[in-house]
Amino acid sequence: MERLFITEKISTLLPKIKEFVVNELYPLETTENLTHHFSYIEPVLQQKRALVKKAGLWGLHLPEKEGGLELSLCEFGQISEILAMTPFGHFVFNTQAPDIGNTELMHKYAPKHLKDQYLKPLMDGAIRSCFSMTEPEFAGSNPTRMGTMAIKDGDDYVINGHKWFTSSADGAAFAIVMAVTNPDAAPHKRASQILVPTDTPGFKLVRNIPIMGHAGDSWASHAEVTYENVRVPQANLIGVEGAGFLLAQERLGPGRIHHCMRFIGIAERSFELMCRYAVSREMEEGVVLGEKQFIQGFIAESRAEIDAARLLVLRTAKNIDEQGAANVRDEISMIKFFTANMMLRVIDRAIQTHGALGMTNDILLSHWYSHERAARIYDGADEVHKTALARGILKDYGLDVRKGK
Repeated sequence: MERLFITEKISTLLPKIKEFVVNELYPLETTENLTHHFSYIEPVLQQKRALVKKAGLWGLHLPEKEGGLELSLCEFGQISEILAMTPFGHFVFNTQAPDIGNTELMHKYAPKHLKDQYLKPLMDGAIRSCFSMTEPEFAGSNPTRMGTMAIKDGDDYVINGHKWFTSSADGAAFAIVMAVTNPDAAPHKRASQILVPTDTPGFKLVRNIPIMGHAGDSWASHAEVTYENVRVPQANLIGVEGAGFLLAQERLGPGRIHHCMRFIGIAERSFELMCRYAVSREMEEGVVLGEKQFIQGFIAESRAEIDAARLLVLRTAKNIDEQGAANVRDEISMIKFFTANMMLRVIDRAIQTHGALGMTNDILLSHWYSHERAARIYDGADEVHKTALARGILKDYGLDVRKGK
């Protein structure tokens, strides 16, 4: 780890958290726990959450006045990598998406009554939440276009619409919904974010969407949801009306640091599995897999790419802490596509090293290979981020691509 980013707080926390992850969570990585519905493993994970609280490691990302450790984004990013080395780490520490993003959003913009009723139990880990933005009828890469409408009726909003990839909706107590409230406004000012309790009449979880051959009811779920005359108070508005797009962008800036450091954690664990197998798998008498040059190439390339990605992401996190996400948009785009692709290459090499074993559910690699292919799509597809980065660079050279100049 580059010493430049290690603070006194982090130097104390990292070994404690790594020890907890290895000793308490690695043993839970069984096929049954990874493939069954979340309810199958949740009781055990709740027990582990209690241990986290007892160890004083709860609320890593929360302000001190909320009982948290008030880590900076750069500090939290380094811990996020450790937590991501097991599929259960972020949930056990209550830093999983989309809850962490909803927590940060509500802490800054939600009115007091929503904080009291929903944010506090979310921070305590007593409830879960979901974020409902993407729609099957519209391109997810352009969040200014959506069909879900929230029409005022008295003191309420009446919401109608169709969403999908509302991650973790199964079991969530509430959704934060992106809906058009101002259809005649400029594209970036039409939508608002509104809190909808999932037990509100008209909220329907249609299905958990099957992903890459995995049943849709596995514990990391992505739901299709409909809103049919869903009535909630206008007081459930997050921020101000028409600010939905801006809030989503603010949410996604730090969120991409969370994701990218998670990608690095997955790559690091895959690398570890690859190396351990390379030194133990005998190819012929007295010769192990790691003595083969092809495997040595996998290891060398993976080590270099993981370390490069980590430095790139931590530099971006530090710049967000110091300058704000709006001022480092190009860096955020860069880390998103670079780190996602790095992770997938490392997982692929690790699978290749394990041979047929790598394709099975006996080890984590096949789980990550299928679940993490989406990393190149969600939170902005690779192509969107590459285009944004290239435009930013070309503008510095006098070419404004968007304006054709």
